[in-house]
Amino acid sequence: MTEDDEVFKALADPTRRFLLDLLFARDGRTLTELESELEMTRFGVMKHLRVLEAANLVVTRRSGREKLHFLNPVPIRLIHDRWIDKYTERQVAALADLKAQLEHPTDKEERP
Repeated sequence: MTEDDEVFKALADPTRRFLLDLLFARDGRTLTELESELEMTRFGVMKHLRVLEAANLVVTRRSGREKLHFLNPVPIRLIHDRWIDKYTERQVAALADLKAQLEHPTDKEERP
């Protein structure tokens, strides 16, 4: 499975997206903190976090006895650059061209 496949697999589940939203709101949460926001067992949350870690969307760090979870936005940005950015470029260019035409009409269009 490629890195992109891992990211898409991780993002496909609404629970995992919710976990990422929680970490986006406040990074460095413990498993207990994340678990308190969901109606599932600790084991279930751990399984979702493992999928997110495998996709490199979540990284962990030990702080004493606690394991802190942090959002890693880089894989999402890479997906954006590969799959989204190139498709929006044409629309943005078309809007920029339209703006330029409206602000600076050609001489031909201005003549009666």
